[in-house]
Amino acid sequence: MKIHHVPCLEDNYAYLIVDESTKEAAAVDPVEPEKVIGKAREIGADLKLVLTTHHHWDHAGGNKKIKQLVPGIKVVGGSLDNVEGCTDKVENGDRLNLGSDVNILSLHTPCHTKGHISYYVTSKDEEEPAVFTGDTLFIAGCGKFFEGTAEDMYQSLCVTLGSLPRTTRVFCGHEYTEKNLRFASTVEPDNEKLSQKLHWAQQQRNAKLPTIPSSIGEEFETNPFMRVDLPEIQVKIGCRSAVEALRELRRRKDNWGG
Repeated sequence: MKIHHVPCLEDNYAYLIVDESTKEAAAVDPVEPEKVIGKAREIGADLKLVLTTHHHWDHAGGNKKIKQLVPGIKVVGGSLDNVEGCTDKVENGDRLNLGSDVNILSLHTPCHTKGHISYYVTSKDEEEPAVFTGDTLFIAGCGKFFEGTAEDMYQSLCVTLGSLPRTTRVFCGHEYTEKNLRFASTVEPDNEKLSQKLHWAQQQRNAKLPTIPSSIGEEFETNPFMRVDLPEIQVKIGCRSAVEALRELRRRKDNWGG
């Protein structure tokens, strides 16, 4: 299994997941279909599948066009989301196959939208699995609570995604890492791993390189939204529970900007 970044719009990422043995590929959130198809041609991949994380236009807005450009392609989306161009609706726990080696598990991760799906991807020859988290989990952050509550986001982030193996690589929908880490530093100014990651992210962006992927393990070390179970985080922001802390962090982040 190989994963390729395809930068789209201003700060979005689409991705190509390629089964190396058959060269069959899935595109995640191909909002600019021509770019994604061009990348697939460049690497000799055969597009079979679109995995849509949620219905917002900057993720699902290319689905109709890619169906025109790649006849017969399947477009997958959450059953509770009104995903443009969707041909195959999935729910939590549904499984898909790509090529001969790649397995895809659908995880319902609501809050940003009520039907948001994250895709957990494993292959026979890959030690480190991957998860495509759209706008639920960002590197060092999380999505805005547009269609859900702090309780929903806690379940999605800390329970559903948090239960994945720590080595799972995290591929999210936007390049927000540097800004997220700067906000995280206001919450935990003494977190050395966070400071190191911010310095690294700044170097990456200065070199015009992506800061993605992270890992679930790294997120538990540096992402305040996934650290809300820690009593020291709750105390820092004057909260008495993980859900209350998550709600307060999101309120602060919204006011901080972004």
